[in-house]
Amino acid sequence: MSIKVYVPRDSSALSLGANQVAMAILVEAARRGASIDIVRNGSRGMFWLETLVEVATLDGRIAYGPVQPQDVHGLFESNFLYGGEHHLRLGLTEDLPFLKNQERLTFARVGITDPVSLVDYVAYDGYRGLKRALGMDGAGVVKQVTDSGLRGRGGAAFPTGIKWNTVLNTGAAQKYIVCNADEGDSGTYSDRMIMEGDPFVLIEGMTIAGIAVGATQGYIYLRSEYPHAYQVLKEAIAVATASNYLGQNILGSGKTFHLEVRRGAGAYVCGEETSLLESLEGKRGIVRFKPPLPAIQGLFGQPTIINNVISLASVPIILDRGGVFYRDYGMGRSRGTLPIQLAGNLKHCGLVEKAFGVTLRELLYDYGGGSASGRPIRAVQVGGPLGSYLPESQFDTPLDYEAFSSIWAVLGHGGIVAFDDTVDMAHMARYAMEFCAIESCGKCTPCRIGSTRGVEVMDKIIKGQDHAANIQLLRDLSDTMLNASLCALGGMTPYPVLSALNHFPQDFGLQKTQQAA
Repeated sequence: MSIKVYVPRDSSALSLGANQVAMAILVEAARRGASIDIVRNGSRGMFWLETLVEVATLDGRIAYGPVQPQDVHGLFESNFLYGGEHHLRLGLTEDLPFLKNQERLTFARVGITDPVSLVDYVAYDGYRGLKRALGMDGAGVVKQVTDSGLRGRGGAAFPTGIKWNTVLNTGAAQKYIVCNADEGDSGTYSDRMIMEGDPFVLIEGMTIAGIAVGATQGYIYLRSEYPHAYQVLKEAIAVATASNYLGQNILGSGKTFHLEVRRGAGAYVCGEETSLLESLEGKRGIVRFKPPLPAIQGLFGQPTIINNVISLASVPIILDRGGVFYRDYGMGRSRGTLPIQLAGNLKHCGLVEKAFGVTLRELLYDYGGGSASGRPIRAVQVGGPLGSYLPESQFDTPLDYEAFSSIWAVLGHGGIVAFDDTVDMAHMARYAMEFCAIESCGKCTPCRIGSTRGVEVMDKIIKGQDHAANIQLLRDLSDTMLNASLCALGGMTPYPVLSALNHFPQDFGLQKTQQAA
C-alpha cells in the first residue's frame, strides 16, 4: 500500500521550492523502491515552514519543515515515511500551536485535501450546503445567510444577507453572481489561498448564491497576478461541471448555474465593485456613480450580487450548519470568523483564521512571534495600503468592525503588515499618496489631483520646507479627499496619511504636543 506524502502546490510554497522538493522525494523513493503517492495539497498557511511536507501515518499526519531538496536524502535515511525522527520533524500537524488554536471554518479543508479532487471535497463535508439549499426556496437560503450575521469580507463589511435579499426581490429576466477576486491589498493572500487550496468551496458558495436569488450565470473576476489560482479554478470548474454540480439541472434539481473565470488587467481600482463591473463588461475600469446600486443595476444593467471570495466561501458552512452556528462565533455585530493574513516584519507570517474578538497584540506576538528583526514592533497597517497605521498603544484593540471604526481604522480584508522601530512613518505617508496617484482611475478630481498634490506636499514636509503651512495644507487636502472622492481609493488615502501624522508626529518634524495643530 502506497504511503501518502503531502507537498503543497500553493504559490507561496512553489516560490520556496515545493516543486523541486516533490520531485526530489519522487526520485529518492524510486531509487529506494518505496511506494508513495504524492498529494499536492494547499498550504497550511505557515509560510516560514514552507516547504511543509506531511506524511500520513497511523497516528495522523506528521509534518516536516521547512524542507529543501537537499534535505530529502536525510529524511529518507531517518525513515520519515513512517514518522521517523529528524531535525525538521515538527510532530503531528494538527497539534502545532499555530494551527491548533485557530477556528478554521472557511479554511477547514485548506492544506488537508487535494484542491482539485471532488472526491476529497465531498469526503470532507463539501457540497452539503448546496444540497440543503436545493431543498429550500430562495427566501429561506437568504434568511440563513442573514441570520449568520455574515458581512462582506472584502473590506466594506456590508451585511451579505441584505445585498442578497435586494437581488432576490428585484425582478429581471437575467441576474448575475460576481466574485471579486481582484485581491490587490498589500499583505493579503486569503483569497488566493482559497482559490488555490479549496476552489470547490468558492464554486459551491457562488452556486448557492445563484440558486438563492435566481441567477444563472456567475463570473470570478480574478487578479491577473494569480496564474496558479487561474489554472486551479479552471480545472475545478471543469470537474464540477462534469459531475453535475454546475451547469444545467444541477443534481437533478432543475436549477441552472454556469460559472466562468475572467482575468483583470492589473488595475488596483478594479477591486472597487463598480470599476470591476465596468472591466468585466470590457470597458475601461473606472468607478460608476451610485445609485443605482449593483444589486439593482449591476453587470450589463442587471441585478447582480457582487461579493468577495471569502464572503462567498463562507456560505457553504452557513447553509450546512445553519446561520445560528456561524453567528455563535465573534463579537458584537462582527459575527463568524475572519481569515487574518500576517505579513511584513514578523517571524511567523501566515494565515490565521480566528473568530472576531482576537486582539492585534495576540496576533502579532502569539501567532506572529514578534518582529523578524528582533526589534520592537512600532506600527502595524491593517486593511491594505489604504488602512490606518496603528501604534503600540492600540495593539489591544479587538478585531471587530466597530472597535476599529471607533479608533478611525478599518479591518478591510484582514491583512496586517508589521513594521519595527526603524520605519520612517513620514515616508510611509508619502507612499500612500503616491500609491493613490498611480492607481487612481482619474474620474474624480479629489483623487486624481489631490493625490498628486499630496505627494508634492509630503516631499516638502520631509525636506522641512515651510513646515507648519504644509502640515496644515496636508490636513486640508486630506479632508477634501476624504469627503469628496467618488470611491474609497481617494476617500481612504487620508487614513494612512493622517494616522501616521497623528500617531507618529515626530517623523514629520513635529513634537507630540503639536500633532493636533
